[in-house]
Amino acid sequence: QVQLVESGGGLVQPGESLRLSCVVSGFGSIFGAYPMGWYRQLPGKPRKLVATTTVGDSVYYEDSVKGRFTISTDNARNTMYLQMNSLKPEDTAVYRCYARDATMSHWGQGTQVTVSS
Repeated sequence: QVQLVESGGGLVQPGESLRLSCVVSGFGSIFGAYPMGWYRQLPGKPRKLVATTTVGDSVYYEDSVKGRFTISTDNARNTMYLQMNSLKPEDTAVYRCYARDATMSHWGQGTQVTVSS
């Protein structure tokens, strides 16, 4: 059974940093074989892709986070991360990790990130 467990959200001031973690279980040897990444969403607003791995060992970042956010994976720990630097109030959202297999996407429960003075 695939399970994604997130951690690392919290309340920070503008300009500070957070690192989100997503531990993926149940994938076994296919961890890293398909795209994985992060979405964020505010109530009443569309869900937006923040960052994702892609085919061809490339990484995609949404324009507003380029240069500030970095996605990474640790295959030995079956964990993916989202390092978020220079956080802005508009980064405030619920962040959810996802991991694809051959047929569908699997989702974490979401973790709240709040950036406020």
